[in-house]
Amino acid sequence: MGASTNEFGETLRSWRDRLQPEEVGLPTAPHRRARGLNRKELARLAGMSPDYLVQLEQGRANAPSVQVLAALARALRLTEAERAHLFRLAAQPAPDDRQISAALPHSVRRLVEQLSASPAAVYDVRWNPVAWNAMWAAAISDPLTRPVRERNMAWRAFAGLPTRVVRTAAEQQQVEEAIVADLRSSSGRYPGDPGLVELITDLREISPRFRGLWSARRVGVYDQEHKTVDHPELGVLEVDCDILTAHRNDLRVVVYTAVPGSASAKALDQLSATLNGRPLIDGPHPHGPG
Repeated sequence: MGASTNEFGETLRSWRDRLQPEEVGLPTAPHRRARGLNRKELARLAGMSPDYLVQLEQGRANAPSVQVLAALARALRLTEAERAHLFRLAAQPAPDDRQISAALPHSVRRLVEQLSASPAAVYDVRWNPVAWNAMWAAAISDPLTRPVRERNMAWRAFAGLPTRVVRTAAEQQQVEEAIVADLRSSSGRYPGDPGLVELITDLREISPRFRGLWSARRVGVYDQEHKTVDHPELGVLEVDCDILTAHRNDLRVVVYTAVPGSASAKALDQLSATLNGRPLIDGPHPHGPG
């Protein structure tokens, strides 16, 4: 906490003052004068001594622990933004114990639906497919034809499962490095998500290649790739894969496009015409690695 001011203590007091005892299940005295919670009440809710809370509010206690800050945040019923602010004032990194959401916002759904001329899909942070359009199912393959675990993109890459994507050894190595770096980044944002923890644990067990890359601790984002797709009916398709992130929900919108006028673009146009606006397909929302 800063030495020149006691912003931490003043902020703590203001948040204590705004919370009424009845909001947290505490009795209220008939002629109570104090505004909000008093120090003893907050200390009781947070599981600390009233004297230590006085020291925090007066700036006489330095460097409260992560556990103390988390307890105060819960007791004060802070929002996510307020919780992060509390940790910043105490010069502590805020732990992120959020779990990955499987919700598909209407705006993201609408985006993929309107990309009906291109193969497009939505993945969560674990790289489980959440939804995809008819072009994706027809050009890349329908995830629903696979067991749940084998729908996960990272699992498919390291379990050596069949794919329509043709890569050189060097390209496969680059993709594997990008996937692991992306998962490493996600695990930093969602350290408490059980599905992500399980996926990483299982990948480390089945793949020496994954274990080696994971131990390198490289952090990055898997956001684009040029792909050669060997389609059983359309032949070889040369496409660019771009991955857009909906940051508020941490969803990945994956879109395949071909160079206009190319043989691959014409093949995709013909495929799109045969599908003629089939609806978006919602996938299952597994909590595990999927």
